[in-house]
Amino acid sequence: MAKRLVLFNHKGGVSKTTTVYNVGWMLAELGHRVLLVDADPQCNLSSLILGDAFDEYYLNEETRLQNIKDGVAPAFKGKPTPIQPVICRQPARQANVYLLAGHATLSEYDASLTFAQNSNALATLQNLPGAFHELIHQVEIANQIEYTIIDLNPGLSAINQNLFLNADFILIPTNPDPFSIMALQTLESIFPRWANWKTGNESAFQDSAYPLRQGLPKFAGTVVQRFNMRKGRAAAPYRDNIVEIKNVTRDRLYPALAKAGLTLPDGNYPGELRTNGFCLAEIPDFGALLPRSYEAGVPVFALRNNELGATGVVLEGSITKRNQIHSQISDVAQALRNLMH
Repeated sequence: MAKRLVLFNHKGGVSKTTTVYNVGWMLAELGHRVLLVDADPQCNLSSLILGDAFDEYYLNEETRLQNIKDGVAPAFKGKPTPIQPVICRQPARQANVYLLAGHATLSEYDASLTFAQNSNALATLQNLPGAFHELIHQVEIANQIEYTIIDLNPGLSAINQNLFLNADFILIPTNPDPFSIMALQTLESIFPRWANWKTGNESAFQDSAYPLRQGLPKFAGTVVQRFNMRKGRAAAPYRDNIVEIKNVTRDRLYPALAKAGLTLPDGNYPGELRTNGFCLAEIPDFGALLPRSYEAGVPVFALRNNELGATGVVLEGSITKRNQIHSQISDVAQALRNLMH
């Protein structure tokens, strides 16, 4: 059975989609078949993978229904047909990555899902809470997926709650700023509240056509990113915030999640990860390499030398930075793989 990782932070602008893209691609580089699920109506993840073919994908008769919204439509529109796996697009340069494309109007299903999750006595709504799990499960089976990574938008919607609770592990991307610290503090109550809903309602949906995935997701850590470097370390304005993020995660967030059943047993976390405030990596801003990666249709770390758009000393610096990013993302992917085994 595929292991599912969900990335969530209700603070926007934390490079959540980029992290999904990078970690998924790296796991694919390591030889795993990876499904990337775009559950954000902005469809940024789908745009990264589809590139110039993005508009055509949603207009072409052959592909326009191959997305997450139309995939769960049989349940949400009460169709007599069962949920079937949609066809996933694969990037040209990474055949081990599969995209379950997003949809700009996915949030239209949020109201009915909210009602279903709070009205479990109504038989007509029984199949809605398990519909997203069923679709992802069907796609995982069809493509022999080993790891699924789910990209959510920053909101506190019923769809986000549902996909969060149908995952196995949680990764929280953050930025080194005061708002990220505040966001972590509010997750202390949001995640346990979501978990409490599932614990109290899981059995109510077990007899539906699409049951909920059993169990609660477990905290895998944080990633701190998007900051500038000076003399080999985070620039001064960011350093205190990075320390504070680690402290808040270790001293406040982790204990709250542990109490709610949202962590692995203590011994499953490496000592170094615990000491580091459950921070898997500190990844600086990609700078000028980011637009190059968009042009090439690959993550920054997968850029070839001739795609870096530089020569001489500048090229050498770009190669060094790309290789450093490759090393960091590889470490994150392998750490996650070890936690999720």
